[in-house]
Amino acid sequence: MTQPLEGRIALVTGASRGIGRAATLALAKAGAHVVALARTVGGLEEVDDAVRAAGGSASLVPLDMKDGDGLDRLGYTLFERYGRLDILVGNAGILGSVSPLGHLEPKDWDNVIAVNLTANWRLIRSMDPLLRKSDAGRAVFLTSGAAWKATAYWGLYATAKAGLDTLVRTYASEVENTPVRVNLFSPGPTRTRMREKAMPGEDPMTLPTPEDVVETLLPLVRTDCHENGKVYDYRKRKFLAYQPPV
Repeated sequence: MTQPLEGRIALVTGASRGIGRAATLALAKAGAHVVALARTVGGLEEVDDAVRAAGGSASLVPLDMKDGDGLDRLGYTLFERYGRLDILVGNAGILGSVSPLGHLEPKDWDNVIAVNLTANWRLIRSMDPLLRKSDAGRAVFLTSGAAWKATAYWGLYATAKAGLDTLVRTYASEVENTPVRVNLFSPGPTRTRMREKAMPGEDPMTLPTPEDVVETLLPLVRTDCHENGKVYDYRKRKFLAYQPPV
């Protein structure tokens, strides 16, 4: 039986754990060859073992998202090896300090903005030519409800995610007349290490797993997904026009 993503080339950032790991495994099971990017070699090797056990294939890229030149080199390598990129899942992100704005350290601010926002611009810059060479390039970036709110103490993470949302929506407008489609994916509270750090008193067993969440992300990267510049809300199980939730 033909797999739904057979022959597709996918890149997943933050692939070593959480939603990124689940997305890597799901894409591989669906037939895609996954280029898995993360900082830690050990984490990537564990993902690779799981992919191989499921009968899939992956290439491992140990790379810090803040290494913009490294992302450029990766784009060149993918072009030389495959000539295109069919699927991009921009998942990598960090929480940073949950703190009053006046108490934030400048280096923490710079680090979160660099990883959650600037690195994704560098990723788009490097991968856009490859997505345009696909017959149906699909890009999905993970957002958060924090981007639509102004919750006390969450200013750093929220600002980075709000910037990412604007970046991605702008990119979606720029590819409107191409075969590329670009959307945001809002998973909501999920049983991940980042969520545990942000909400230490919360019972993680009350939350959906990354594998649960990724089941609804996968249709967004298929060739028959034609939505563009929208947010897919996991909790509502549907696309929304970009606007603050009611």
